[in-house]
Amino acid sequence: MIQIKERLQALRNEMEQRNIDVYIIPTSDFHETEYVGEHFKARAWMSNFSGSAGTLVVCKDCAGLWTDGRYFIQAAKQLEGTGIELMKMGEEATPPMAQYIYDHMSEGHALGFDGRVINTKLAEALKQKLNDKHATLKCDEDLVGIIWTDRPPLPLEPAFLLDIKYCGKSSADKLNQARTWMKEHKLDAHIVTTLDDIAWYLNIRGNDIACYPVVLAYLIIEADQAHLFIEEAKLNDALKQQFTQDNVVLHPYDAVYEYVKTIPAKHISLDKGCVNYRITASLPEECEVHNQKNPSQLWKAIKNETELANNRIAHIKDGVAVTNFMYWLKNNIGKISIDEVSASDYLEECRKQQDNFIEISFDTIAAYNENAAMMHYHATKENCAECKASGFLLVDSGGQYFEGTTDITRTFVLGDISDDMRRHFTNVARGMMNLSRAKFLYGCNGINLDILARQPLWSEDIDYKCGTGHGVGFVLNVHEGPNGFRWKRVPERDDFEILQEGMVTTIEPGVYLEGKYGIRTENELICRKGVKNEYGQFMEFETITFAPIDLDGIDVTLLSGEEKAWLNAYHKEVYEKLSPYLCDEVKAWLKIYTRAI
Repeated sequence: MIQIKERLQALRNEMEQRNIDVYIIPTSDFHETEYVGEHFKARAWMSNFSGSAGTLVVCKDCAGLWTDGRYFIQAAKQLEGTGIELMKMGEEATPPMAQYIYDHMSEGHALGFDGRVINTKLAEALKQKLNDKHATLKCDEDLVGIIWTDRPPLPLEPAFLLDIKYCGKSSADKLNQARTWMKEHKLDAHIVTTLDDIAWYLNIRGNDIACYPVVLAYLIIEADQAHLFIEEAKLNDALKQQFTQDNVVLHPYDAVYEYVKTIPAKHISLDKGCVNYRITASLPEECEVHNQKNPSQLWKAIKNETELANNRIAHIKDGVAVTNFMYWLKNNIGKISIDEVSASDYLEECRKQQDNFIEISFDTIAAYNENAAMMHYHATKENCAECKASGFLLVDSGGQYFEGTTDITRTFVLGDISDDMRRHFTNVARGMMNLSRAKFLYGCNGINLDILARQPLWSEDIDYKCGTGHGVGFVLNVHEGPNGFRWKRVPERDDFEILQEGMVTTIEPGVYLEGKYGIRTENELICRKGVKNEYGQFMEFETITFAPIDLDGIDVTLLSGEEKAWLNAYHKEVYEKLSPYLCDEVKAWLKIYTRAI
């Protein structure tokens, strides 16, 4: 904690030299990516808070860190003794970040931030907020970079072309789809800086961010050609050949900031919520900026049939890995030493045994008992819990395969549990099952359906401080908009798009009791068309995650007839799909853990 205080003081010294009253350090790279590479973990380095979401605001004599309900418990622990106040987003007592900044700004002084890591929408909102204080924005320097002397360099990992047999659509077709959209909207250029959109357009994948197979790049699509700003050393011959065929011109990664100063386009489309402020501030004054969502966000969320077929294959592989892990865990707990880290490592080894496995899709959350109350807890070798033959082990994990991206959570019963634990476990499973069984008219979004998952918990005056589910990318980000499930609109979460056929979304209700335990059960589902009749087009879900839900935690008396029938049918399908790929010993065990109840 002394080290954090020293870093804050060093930053304040730099701020004082530049007449900066407040400095903002977000959880972001130059592309508004959810998970960032080591070079960009400035907020974690400055605050000690390691969660994937949060913004640090440093003032002359105080500091605050804003994060959401997933991280309240974790952030409180990691910020203790740093002098940084935890700001719980969504809580009544928490001031909005913009108001906090306003209150700590002096007349005529400056608000500072690195213009490459703050999106244009936020920068413009803050500028407007501070107008009456005649404050200026100083965004041309990275002050953290000045004091972080041993900062990891930008990555130079090799990229690769995702074969059309996996993704189902050529990069040429995707770029033409964008140009058709541009023509309809009378646009001369479309600036794309979000890494998942660039990866989707060009069928390019890479290793620049752990667990997220993308490449640091910027893309500008024009009527006759496209410009890709990327370090050429990352590209192999296959990618270069593909770019030549698609008339994609290559530029150095940082050259985008000079290029946009003289961009030969008048009408430009970009998403101010994603494109960093330095890019938009560099555009010529005569450019007319059309602020709108990247259309590719919706296009890539609606998976084509090739992607869906491959996704089903990936989930069978993943189910085999999770089932082998569950067998090992249930048969060895209390007999050998197992802690949260060794459990996570064993599961990763199970995934590595599957063909076409690339990497895990996020850092595995293996959390024993009270640690699982922290939704995004991450164990380390230096600080992890030993798993005993009692209570729960929650494991949230996933894999990146050439056939798709997976995300699954199972809570495993390791021994004796209380009646309350069993009831909560069962109600979480009920919520997942009830939303999985939903049939609904086309036009619904996740807000319309979320109550189906929460009702078993709400009926006992229990809730969880996060959404119920999120979209999943295809060999891309494990958290992908614009589809999702939550009970109300949250401004920072753009996930309330109408549910379309081909969208893949998770369902993951949970119970999190601080100091006691956490429970989560998660499956992925494909949205499909159902019956169409005089009432309209009905929609339904196809479950594609297959692994046992631990029957040792189920209180059968709490299940309705429909819930029991769904669980039995699901477990029957789990056995049928996975057993051909299991050894005889695990297959016999799986028969027991998928038995009808």
